[in-house]
Amino acid sequence: MNIVITGAGKGIGLELSKLFVENNHNTIAISRNINTLKKIDNPFLRPISFDLTSVDYSDLLEFMSKELGSIDILINNAGLLINKNFNNLTDADFDTIFNTNVKAVFKLTQTVLPLFNKNAHIVNISSMGGVQGSSKFPGLSLYSASKGAVSILTECLAEELKEEHISVNALALGAVQTEMLENAFPGFKAPISAHEMAKYIYEFALTGHKYYNGKVLPVSSSTP
Repeated sequence: MNIVITGAGKGIGLELSKLFVENNHNTIAISRNINTLKKIDNPFLRPISFDLTSVDYSDLLEFMSKELGSIDILINNAGLLINKNFNNLTDADFDTIFNTNVKAVFKLTQTVLPLFNKNAHIVNISSMGGVQGSSKFPGLSLYSASKGAVSILTECLAEELKEEHISVNALALGAVQTEMLENAFPGFKAPISAHEMAKYIYEFALTGHKYYNGKVLPVSSSTP
């Protein structure tokens, strides 16, 4: 299968990239920093350095068209977290988080629509912080709001794309041991590793659209 993963330079995205290529799936791994990806010796991996907050996606589309030709799975995993009290947040903080966490999902998905195969699956990585009624934490208002936007966008996209036979789901992740978690909750040890969560997302990306469409599914065993 042909796979596209964003935020692939570290954490869950890196572990996902490894899993897909180890199982012989052609994988485009998108990250601003691809130094770690370049160290992976696997012919199925196609890393590309790209800033998803860019205005022009034409070079990225050309790369994907050339390297894959079509897409079976898109995992919108890239994300940014700013841990700052609400009264200290700036307009720049707002734009930075929403451009990375929401607009990039919108723009990349829209850009690659012509490449999707029938029965393709889009998996958006959301967060428990973006689930209405879940526990909320000081300093994470913009991050949580952006992930809430991703969840609603997922539901809307599933409705709009169903006639194209493209399924869209979101996984609202709880605590996973990553750099982002350390930024949000210094000293907290998550019950699950990036590799363990990547294994779950890997299986869901391959088979979850057989059972779900337009769903935001919590994947969490702890609070946070």
